[in-house]
Amino acid sequence: MSEQAPIYFNPWDPAFRDNPYPHYGALHAGPPHIMEFGAMKIALVARYADVIRVMHDHATFSNMGPPPPKEAYQGRLAGSRNLLGVDPPDHTRLRKLISRDFTPRRIRELEPRIREIAAGILDEAQRKHEFDIVKDMANVLPVTVIAEMLGVPSDLHATFKHWSDKLIDAGNNLPGTPTPPDVVRTIDELTDYFQAEIENRRQHPGPDLVSALVRAHHEADALSAVDLLNFVSLLLIAGNETTTNLIGNGTLALMRNPDQFALLRKNPEMLPRAIEEMLRYDGPVQSTVRFPKSNADVGGREIPAGAIAFIILAAANRDPAKFPNPENFDITREPNDHVAFGEGIHFCIGAPLARLEATIAFSATFDRFKHLNLKDPGFKPTYKGSYILRGLESMPMAFE
Repeated sequence: MSEQAPIYFNPWDPAFRDNPYPHYGALHAGPPHIMEFGAMKIALVARYADVIRVMHDHATFSNMGPPPPKEAYQGRLAGSRNLLGVDPPDHTRLRKLISRDFTPRRIRELEPRIREIAAGILDEAQRKHEFDIVKDMANVLPVTVIAEMLGVPSDLHATFKHWSDKLIDAGNNLPGTPTPPDVVRTIDELTDYFQAEIENRRQHPGPDLVSALVRAHHEADALSAVDLLNFVSLLLIAGNETTTNLIGNGTLALMRNPDQFALLRKNPEMLPRAIEEMLRYDGPVQSTVRFPKSNADVGGREIPAGAIAFIILAAANRDPAKFPNPENFDITREPNDHVAFGEGIHFCIGAPLARLEATIAFSATFDRFKHLNLKDPGFKPTYKGSYILRGLESMPMAFE
């Protein structure tokens, strides 16, 4: 009987962040692994069945973690809540506040505008004879859409993206170390802006999502002032980063699997299935966390109360017990019950919007450029600082 491969999990190791996938196989071989990182006890939940079990048991596995450590700068967000950090009944109430802006009908209404934004990006690429699908398309399209939903003027969209990237990179900060000065500045700038905008929407409400949240705050006291500020800040990040990473990671998967790209070119109606495989194969979110309120058995291993459970979505999506040949990128894969958008009551409310934006970004790009390849055949990807949100910095393309 062969020995089990050693388990290595260190999201603060740049080499691990660049390619965590080779390390997930050892986690598939047994029940959740308990490790200690400083004073923290961490449970690594990686098998598909275990991930599903935990994410559907919100009564035991809470989204409400301990307060941030004193060295983690919160600014005016200190003590606030957002949709990702609460349990029912607060979660139910908060989710309801924004659900009207993410209904299938509302998402369909956004489609013409999303197509217009994508066409403008490609027009500019043709004019410049340059196209970086991450910097020009993946970074721009989703943040433009969510900024417009929030009622942010177009001249601030680039600033929005800068704030979003800075806050995500802060996830690479080692536990126990102070928040970097540039992140402190970003938190202050972001909260300054939204605090002023919230006050402006109180006086001059509009059809945007911020106005709707302000109105809900007044009508039902559903959000405190600081919760409202946190909620709007979360929408900025969650509303653009997942789609940004889906477009970038998905394009790289196609470029590295030319047979699959050729198949998609020949059969463009397969794009929805291809996007689901992109989400499974190299999804935009590697992991999420839960906090067990009592000792809980998961897959034959007891996870103690007070631990931090890392729910490794990307590992579950490559579990050979669920997906045949999981290391293969296969756009014909069916069924494809991945967990890239989570499961249970915290399933990503923006998933339909992310799928629509990705569909438009890919279809518009492939229709415009009949020949599309990596500009550098030896391209070596550079990833952003965050392990949790996995995305590329840049990917220049050659096109005709």
